Amino acid sequence: MVEQSSEVPIAGPDEPAVTMSDTGPARAGNETETERRLAAVLAEVTGAEQVAVDRHFFSDLGANSLVMAQFCARLRKNPELPSPSMRDIYRHPTIRSLTAALAQAAPDDAGKAAFASAPAEHGTPPVPAARRSRFAHPLCGAFQLLVFLGYSFVSGLVTAAGYEWISAGSGFTGVYVRSLMFGGIGFVTLCAFPVVAKWLLVGRWKEGEFPVWGPAYVRFWLVKVLLHANPMVFLVGTPLYVLYLRALGARIGKGVTILSRSVPVCTDLVTIGAGTVIRKEAFFLGYRAHAGRIQTGRVTLGRDVFVGEKTVLDIDTAMGDGAQLGHTSALHRGQAVPDGERWHGSPAEPTAVDHVRVPPTGCGTARRTWFGCVTLLQVLFLYVPLAVGGVYMLFTEVPAIGKRLDPRTAALSRPELVSDALAVSLVLFTGFLVLGLAALYTVPRLLRLFVRPGRVYPLYGFHYTVHRTAARMTNVKFFAWLFGDSSYIVHYLRGLGYDLSHVEQTGSNFGTEMQHETPFLVSVGSGTMVADGLSVLNAEYSATSFRLSRVSIGPRNFLGNNIAYPAGGRTGENCLLATKVMIPLDGEVREGVGLLGSPCFEIPRSVDRDARFDHLRSGDTLRRRLAAKNRYNLRSMALMLCVRWVHVFALTLLALASVDLYGVIGHVVIAAYLALTLAFSTVYYVLVERGMLSFRRLSPKLCSIYDRSFWLQERLWKVPSDFLNVFNGTPYKTLVWRMLGVRIGSRVFDDGCFLTERTLTTIGDDCTLNVGSKIQCHSQEDGTFKSDGTTLGAGCTLGVGAHVHYGVTVGDRAVLAADSFLMKGEEVPPDARWGGNPAVDMPETGSRPRGPASAVETTGAPASALS
Repeated sequence: MVEQSSEVPIAGPDEPAVTMSDTGPARAGNETETERRLAAVLAEVTGAEQVAVDRHFFSDLGANSLVMAQFCARLRKNPELPSPSMRDIYRHPTIRSLTAALAQAAPDDAGKAAFASAPAEHGTPPVPAARRSRFAHPLCGAFQLLVFLGYSFVSGLVTAAGYEWISAGSGFTGVYVRSLMFGGIGFVTLCAFPVVAKWLLVGRWKEGEFPVWGPAYVRFWLVKVLLHANPMVFLVGTPLYVLYLRALGARIGKGVTILSRSVPVCTDLVTIGAGTVIRKEAFFLGYRAHAGRIQTGRVTLGRDVFVGEKTVLDIDTAMGDGAQLGHTSALHRGQAVPDGERWHGSPAEPTAVDHVRVPPTGCGTARRTWFGCVTLLQVLFLYVPLAVGGVYMLFTEVPAIGKRLDPRTAALSRPELVSDALAVSLVLFTGFLVLGLAALYTVPRLLRLFVRPGRVYPLYGFHYTVHRTAARMTNVKFFAWLFGDSSYIVHYLRGLGYDLSHVEQTGSNFGTEMQHETPFLVSVGSGTMVADGLSVLNAEYSATSFRLSRVSIGPRNFLGNNIAYPAGGRTGENCLLATKVMIPLDGEVREGVGLLGSPCFEIPRSVDRDARFDHLRSGDTLRRRLAAKNRYNLRSMALMLCVRWVHVFALTLLALASVDLYGVIGHVVIAAYLALTLAFSTVYYVLVERGMLSFRRLSPKLCSIYDRSFWLQERLWKVPSDFLNVFNGTPYKTLVWRMLGVRIGSRVFDDGCFLTERTLTTIGDDCTLNVGSKIQCHSQEDGTFKSDGTTLGAGCTLGVGAHVHYGVTVGDRAVLAADSFLMKGEEVPPDARWGGNPAVDMPETGSRPRGPASAVETTGAPASALS
């Protein structure tokens, strides 16, 4: 749909905001007082003289979702009128049906209000953010900086000492043995140190809360950073990772499979029963940030539980034995799924859909133990020596490096520093491009011969290893980043193995972020466009087995951001799948409709004004515009490759200079390399992004994807931003955002939020942004691009995995619950609590009912959970 921004004029100054399609005269005398007042508000929002109460908002009035969001916001400001949500608007798309539905729901709302006013069993009453000392914020930042510098210094000393010791070995065997010993000791130390630090600094995590930037937070942050930086993260999906979480204090039963890379921090508060499966991109952290405080709470899963992909388990949540939580779903604080029940949605609600669709096979303790031992032996005797020995061989065999490690030749070779760095960086960068593409197009095709679709295989065996290897190789982000948002992504995905049918080239068929379990079982119909964040779930898992299945996305679809599309998804031709929508797995195949929300409901596929840019999407006009876009995108790809190479060149130059000085002033220069690398990378990419905008700010847009202003936006999306993750949870994240053009206040706590359009975002003082949250100031649907500013007032909180769209205003101290989707154009009042997908007023957020009496209590594990 083409949405209108409140700041982007679509109609002329004397035209209504929407084009009326035969509205017909209002039927005087037939309307109730409420209907007349609602119709008057809608007429005022749309700029029309009058609105008939029986006309369809979208098909008759030509309205769109952003206009209707402004209508809802206007109603909320009048306490005498009912307050509909966007879900109500779509389900009851006339003034008459909407008024009747709101009147019928009024008694239920009164009951909910009574419940919300009562004390919650496990919730905490809303309190204002605690007043902190003005020195806590800078002191915390200073300590975090000292920790980073100390870590860099120790790493440099250890690396230099290890090189000297390995270089003393003679022959291949000597180098291998010393690489094995040094690398093995280093691997064990990096894995063990976070465990020791956790037990020494914290002991056992307990339920409670503490302010950010204070002493308790410093200990929390240090443990979190060490956990995220340790190499066990690469062993997610193996039994070794489960053992590691047990060592950190988590109570985990036998036969548990964890595929999510989201590392739980408060592990003592996490209980996972035997036979449970947790899919990728599931958050079960055991903590959350709320109103300037860290709150810790239990996450309890019973036996044989299934947790789907792109899910959030907030604190104080539980799932009983045999319970299931579907994909793109969330349990808000205080929710519990009873034994044997299946829930989905955000917040979750009961469903009949079975998400475990692959039969079990034999996969007992012996098999898991054998797989874990083999994996550990591979790491210690193969991967670690190859990595350490490979770096040593690079140091000694490459003359540009080796001669600088010799104090006798270091001073003589300094004039050659730039030329050597140029040669080394070009060889490394070009070699990665050429060899990387060659490996991607050959190795996975050989591996696919060993894992056949439709066949059930046990976990933790040869086929499981082959599948994981192919998935990791084909999900390398670099090449999707390079080719995405251009016509060339189609050829890249076809080379990987995607079945793309007859492609109707648009120049933006796929974004830069795509995930899949296997590329050889993905079919995308002709004319379909996909935004960023699509995850194709063509591998199905149980506690003991997995199976590869084909996923087919129909023709002429548009897929929004951050969607998990599972095998068996019930969508067909010509569907609009909105951002964060939950793909249905039951019912009839949806065709010719839009789907929104979790659980999803139908919305119009398009409105009359979607034809605004249709003349650019066919014939000679399309060919000319597409050719121009391809040329621009090709220049963008070349520019981004150049930007990346210059970065590699600068780091290589810095490395050679450090090695050059190593022979003169010793270990100190090696220790400073990591800190200098981070500082340079941050400043470099900030200057690249701001330079592309000529140090100006973006302005709100509504344009075709064949407009040059959109092409510039695509170029900006390619500027690397992974370095931002290093600053999560520190005061320096706010500083970097400000350098990138964000209007951001003081003392903002950012635990891992991402902002797509920095210069369109405004964030007030003392806001709290949780991990996985996102503020996206744009939308692209079919051939239309829209962008507008989003503003968060002072003291706002965005929950874990929350998603905020463009044109949004959030009032001071408002809260958006975990995994919520705040739609475009919404206005959240001050001190409000919203949640859900799409988000609605939810005053009981943080104090939701715990479900039926059979729900598992969060205060402890069920008796059978650990057997």
